[in-house]
Amino acid sequence: MHAYRSHTCADLTAANVGETVRLSGWVHRVRDHGGVLFIDLRDHYGVTQVLCDGDSAAFSALEKVRSEWCIRIDGTVKARDPELVNPKLPTGEIEVYVRELEVLGAAEELPLMVFGDQEYPEETRLRYRYLDLRREAMQRNMALRSDVVASMRRRMWDQGFREYQTPIITASSPEGARDFLVPSRLHPGKFYALPQAPQQFKQLIMVSGFDKYFQIAPCFRDEDPRADRSPTDFYQLDLEMSFVTQQDVFDTIQPVLTGIFEEFGGGRKVDKVWAQISYKDAALWYGTDKPDLRNPIKMQVVSDHFRGSGFAIFAKLLEQEGTEIRAIPAPGGGSRKFCDRMNAFAQKEGLPGMGYIFWRDQGEGMEAAGPLAKNIGPERTEAIRQQLGLGVGDAAFFLGGKPKAFEKVAGKARDVIGEELGLTDKDRFAFAWIVDFPIYEKDEETGEIDFEHNPFSMPQGGMEALQGDPLEVKGYQYDLACNGYELVSGAIRNHKPEIMLKAFELAGYGEDEVKSRFGALFNAFHYGAPPHGGCAAGIDRIVMLLADEANIREVMMFPMNQRAEDLMMQAPSDPTSDQLMELGLRVIPQE
Repeated sequence: MHAYRSHTCADLTAANVGETVRLSGWVHRVRDHGGVLFIDLRDHYGVTQVLCDGDSAAFSALEKVRSEWCIRIDGTVKARDPELVNPKLPTGEIEVYVRELEVLGAAEELPLMVFGDQEYPEETRLRYRYLDLRREAMQRNMALRSDVVASMRRRMWDQGFREYQTPIITASSPEGARDFLVPSRLHPGKFYALPQAPQQFKQLIMVSGFDKYFQIAPCFRDEDPRADRSPTDFYQLDLEMSFVTQQDVFDTIQPVLTGIFEEFGGGRKVDKVWAQISYKDAALWYGTDKPDLRNPIKMQVVSDHFRGSGFAIFAKLLEQEGTEIRAIPAPGGGSRKFCDRMNAFAQKEGLPGMGYIFWRDQGEGMEAAGPLAKNIGPERTEAIRQQLGLGVGDAAFFLGGKPKAFEKVAGKARDVIGEELGLTDKDRFAFAWIVDFPIYEKDEETGEIDFEHNPFSMPQGGMEALQGDPLEVKGYQYDLACNGYELVSGAIRNHKPEIMLKAFELAGYGEDEVKSRFGALFNAFHYGAPPHGGCAAGIDRIVMLLADEANIREVMMFPMNQRAEDLMMQAPSDPTSDQLMELGLRVIPQE
């Protein structure tokens, strides 16, 4: 017999009754029934109930074991009495009578229990992650993640892609976040960077004549933490192709992700048709470039109904350049109680409030109610109702000003309204491509032009587009949104050196700086670069959605905490004096 096990803790069934078996695993739960000990023995695969009484030579040793001791048992498989069969377990028809026991690893008093559903502070869970990971939900999430990655790889190979690895130690490259720098011992005073993404390398792979590339790529970004992103590192399905249009990229990644969500989505509906929405329309309709399309609410501009109206706040606001009034329809939200609640929500988000109108049946017909309705009069109120397609029992909420100042709150309000009114379809994965991103933005304080999005994107219209107003230039850049999260980001790349120079010049980067910072890419484009494009899908976020988790740390094996600390490994840590001397570095204490 094998030194540790003849079967896993999920293998044994009624067909094994009478057999002598060997199992190894962790003591999940101990129950003492007055001279008979019952233990749920757990391994990665499942749970088997084992029992022992005073007739067994192992009884006195088994009495000493406690939760999470790692043990090996030898015993005989017995059928459970019919009334004691547990249909929830694959091994629920049997139990194993223990005849011999070996303690493989004793456990001290536990800082967190593995058995049960107790909640523990995140600090405790991350400090003792190796215990936290033993819990059933975490085992399930990590297995799901592994299976998703394996499925991604198979699907990419099936589409004719090959996997290539790119360097982990490289040069600094702007990707929209801070780099993690690595000091060089051989070149004192100089630094490598951990790649924020394999962006330049995958483009160089295309220039090198490899037609289709993919990689399950680690990426490193020194970012402020959020529930849906890691503050240090993450993994993405990274891909690039030559001789492709934007639509070709869409047609390549869509079946991969559709298949993943159908395979692992637990039976939830998966959109087959993915809308393509411009960045401008997404901001207008949903208040975000990662809309949750499970919620059918679309915001609309209603400025004309308030221009010169009796509602002075909005009327005066509209006299300022660049302002507008937007309405958030709320089908079924037509009660003063709900409207007041949403108004309080807006105040909590830092706005003075949200104007509202709701429509009710007064017996003699429909009546518009609320402060706005009184101020603007029945004719304007009715025009708003008709534009929004609302009726009795419905409401609308209004926000005004410069869109960038209120869009984020409007988007949040739309989500809350959809949730509270039961409009959001929870049993669905809803996808949409967000396209036509602006390449540039203007700093409101300095008036300077800088890149708003990926600087390596090909501008729509090429060189000609760069001759006009930079703020009007759109890129062949795209994101994929699903259920309110950005899952994919990508672009058709700017592969022509003269267009690349002009694009960076508009953002204030001179030719020397471009050559210095992106020398390899810039030089490569002088030697027959093909048109190419691609995208990257965030694996952590995809698994988070599939696992129905709200926090990305629930689907990462060893995540950092919110302060970018590894409490288990005690990182970051102080370097030794020898290490600093070897690198030619000195740490200046912060006051």
